[in-house]
Amino acid sequence: MNICYFINTYPLGSSTFIRRELQAVERAGINVNRIAVRVGAPLIEPADIEERAKTEYILGQSWWRLIWIALSTIAQFPVRTLRAFGLAMQMAGRSREGYVRHVAYLVEACYLARRCRELRIQHVHTHFGTNSAAIAMLANMLGGPAYSFTVHGPEEFDMPISLSLGDKIARAAFVVGVSSFGRSQLYRWSEATHWHRIKVVHCGLDTTMFPDPSPPAGRRRLVTIGRLVEQKGQLLLIEAMAQASKTFPDLHLTIIGDGVLRGEIERAIRHARLERNVTMPGWLDEQAVRRELADADALVLPSFAEGLPVVLMEAMASARPVITTRIAGIPELVSDGVHGWLVTAGDVTSLVAAIERFAVTPAEELGAMGRACRERSLDRHDVDRCAAQLAEMFAADVEPARLSENRTPVTTTRLSGNRKLGWIGKGAEDVR
Repeated sequence: MNICYFINTYPLGSSTFIRRELQAVERAGINVNRIAVRVGAPLIEPADIEERAKTEYILGQSWWRLIWIALSTIAQFPVRTLRAFGLAMQMAGRSREGYVRHVAYLVEACYLARRCRELRIQHVHTHFGTNSAAIAMLANMLGGPAYSFTVHGPEEFDMPISLSLGDKIARAAFVVGVSSFGRSQLYRWSEATHWHRIKVVHCGLDTTMFPDPSPPAGRRRLVTIGRLVEQKGQLLLIEAMAQASKTFPDLHLTIIGDGVLRGEIERAIRHARLERNVTMPGWLDEQAVRRELADADALVLPSFAEGLPVVLMEAMASARPVITTRIAGIPELVSDGVHGWLVTAGDVTSLVAAIERFAVTPAEELGAMGRACRERSLDRHDVDRCAAQLAEMFAADVEPARLSENRTPVTTTRLSGNRKLGWIGKGAEDVR
C-alpha cells in the first residue's frame, strides 16, 4: 500500500505525535510519502531534522512551476477544475481567510493531485481539519486519491462553519477524532448518514521512550508544557501559584514552551514576585522534556480549550500525576483522585485547591497515583496499536479501488461523500 501523509507544517516541534504516528504506520508495512505545504522552524529535535530531509514541500517549489501545474490541470481536467474552483469559492465565502487564500489552496491542490498520480499514491491522510484538509479535498476533486483526516480540536470545534468542516467530512473516506468527545463534536457538524465514517483513534506514544521511571520525590515541583497562548491558561496558573505559594513557599513551577504570551507571563511572574518559584526555560527537545518530567512531582495543565493533550499522555507514561481541567477529552483519560486532580476550567479557586492538595500529598501516595497514570496511558496510547487501527482503515479504503485489468480508474475519487468508485473509459473527460 502506498499512501501520503499531507501536513500543512511538517515537521513541527509542537506536533511530534504526527511524526510518531507516521513512523508507526510505516512499521505496519505501509509505504508513506511525506508532502507538506511548509517546514516548521526552528527544528531542534534530531528526529524532526531527519524527517525534514524526507519531506517534499509545496512552497519549496518555484511559483512558476506551481502556476504551470495549475494551468496544466485546467487544460487536462477542465470540468473537475471548474467544480473544484466553485467549492473553493464557497469555502472562501464562509471563512476568515478570504478568496485569494483559497485560490492558493486550489493551486496547491493541483500540485498535490499531480504528485499523487506520479507517485501512484492510493490514499492521502492529513492531520487537522484546517487548510491541509481543504487542499486534500480539492486534490481529490481534481482526480487525486481519496483522503481522510484526523481532527484534534479545539480550533475545528471553535470554527466549524468558517472551516467548512461539514464539507470536508462529507467528502472524506473517513475522519478520525482523537477522543470520544472529539467524535461527538464531528457528529454535530455532519449528517447522521456520515457518522459511520467518523472513527476514534487515540494519539500514540512510543512506549520505548518511557522506560520504568523513578517515583515522584515529593519536593512540590510542578511542570507545565505547551505553547504560551491564551487557551493553555498559563496566566491563570501564575495567579494560582501566587496564592498557593503563600502557604507553601517551597512550591516550584517550570513552564516549558514558548509563544505570544511569553512577555505577559514573565511580567505576571515579576508582579507576583514569583521569580524564585517559577522558571521558564523555553522550548526543549524531547529528551530534555522527559528529564524535566522526571524532576517534577506532577504535571499541571489548566487549559481553557483542548482536544486531548499529548503532554498529558506523556506525563502519565512518565508516572507523574496530573492537575488539569475537566474539559473535552481529558476526563476520558484522567480519573479525578486516581490519576491526579481535575479542576474547573477558568476557576482559580479550584486550581489553587488542587495545587494545595498536591502539596500535602505524601510522596508514597503520589507514587501510587503515578503508577496508575502510567498503566492507563501506556494501555490506551501505544503508538503501534493506534497505527494498526489506521492501517486497517487505509486498507479498507484502498482495497476496493484495486483495478481490474480492463478498467481505468478515476483515482479513488469520492464524490460528495458517497462511497461509489468512479470508472471511466478512454476519452471520457469527467466521471461527474
